[in-house]
Formats: sequence, structure tokens, C-alpha cells
Amino acid sequence: MTSTPIDNDQNSSPEPDAPRVIALVDDDRNILTTVSIALQSEGFMTRLYADGESALKALLANPPDLAVCDIKMPRMDGLELLRRLRETSTLPVIFLTSKDDEADEALGLGLGADDYIAKPFSQQLLIARIRAILRRGEIVRRDAEATAQGKDTGAEPIRRGRLVMDQARHQVEWAGRPVSLTVTEFMILEALALRPGVVKTRSQLMDAAYHEDVFVDDRTIDSHIKRLRRKFRAVDDGFGAIETLYGAGYSYGDV
Repeated sequence: MTSTPIDNDQNSSPEPDAPRVIALVDDDRNILTTVSIALQSEGFMTRLYADGESALKALLANPPDLAVCDIKMPRMDGLELLRRLRETSTLPVIFLTSKDDEADEALGLGLGADDYIAKPFSQQLLIARIRAILRRGEIVRRDAEATAQGKDTGAEPIRRGRLVMDQARHQVEWAGRPVSLTVTEFMILEALALRPGVVKTRSQLMDAAYHEDVFVDDRTIDSHIKRLRRKFRAVDDGFGAIETLYGAGYSYGDV
């Protein structure tokens, strides 16, 4: 397997009405080809990479709108790719995993992946997940642009105790210290903080963070919650505002 990227749009410049660009990173050429064809038929442009090392350089130098990455790859696996990517980038990432790689799924979400899909997977499901994540990101971008231009987005920052969530800018602070969240993490936290003390079931949090037609299992929500707690504890080791009611769900308790 050559490590040279197969790039359908490596040097194109983004334009306002240009198709969204999806990077596919996998050492299986069959998956690269079939998924790329499916995405292009839905109006996306694709960039294809056969290993994590070449993908990392390209994702940082010329970021796409979203990346779909396999975990097990030569030269640099998907977990290391994501770890290094998250040092400087919040690019949305969906992981492709094997069904028996539950630990890798949890670790990937813990490193900041936005979603994962187990192989073998439905191309329709993958496309639906991609659209859901891009849609959430577009809402955040529009609000941020409107705020930068001095326009009223109608969204006041959420203030709950030590937490401040600026929806327009997609910014979060805890006790005055910034906390960097992915779009998915932001949406889950927002759903909890909007109604402090109210227990949100996993299904309700799924609906808040994902399109209603996109199936996500309970482990995904649990992994996102663990990641949220870890990020807040990095700035406050006593953080305990996200509370668990075992068998029921989660609530926000710092008011």
C-alpha cells in the first residue's frame, strides 16, 4: 500500500457556495473508493489518504470540513493522528472502528473525536452522521460571524454558577478560564446547562447533539460526558457540575 495521498481536491480554494470537503483516511483502498464515490454522489468533494502520517500533514496544511478516519493504519494510527491534530485543531473527526474495539472507541472519543461508526457500516448512516456534524458546525459559524459583525443573534450567553457558555462564539469558560469543546460536546453541555437540576436521559442528549434520524448508542453519550468532565477538571480538579443519576441520565448541578 503506497502512502501517497489520493487527493481529489488538494489545492482547491474554498468558496462560499463550494461543496463541503471530506477527508477519508484509511489503508483499505476498497473503503476509500466506495465511500468516496458515495460522498461525491451526494455533492461532497473528497480527499483520500492511505495512512495517518500523510493525512496529518495535509489536514493541518489545508483543512477539509470534516475527516473520517480509520483507527488501525500503518505509519500512524488514527488515535495518534487525532491526538496530534487536537493539539492545534478542532476539525470534526468521525472514527471508523471494528466492532470488537470498544476500548478504542472510548479512547477516540476521549481524545476529542466527534463520533464513531463500527465496521461494517452503512454508507447512508455515515453520510447522515457527516451531515449532522456539519450542520451543527454551520450553526456555530453563522452565529460567530454575526456576532463579529455586531449583529444580534438573539442568543444570550448561558450563565450557570461558574459556567459561561457563549453560543454565538462557541466559547466556554469555567471560573473565568477557557475550556475548549468540540461541537458535539458543546451541544451536550448546553442541553444540560439550559435546565439545571433536570435529569436528561441519554436519548434526550442524543437528540440534542445529533439529528433525530441518526442512531447513536449509549456508549457514545457516556464517552462524551467523560470527555467533558476531563476537560473541566483540567482547569478545576474539583469540578463536579455534571452529575450522574445511575439508570436515568445526567444533570447539571452547579448553579
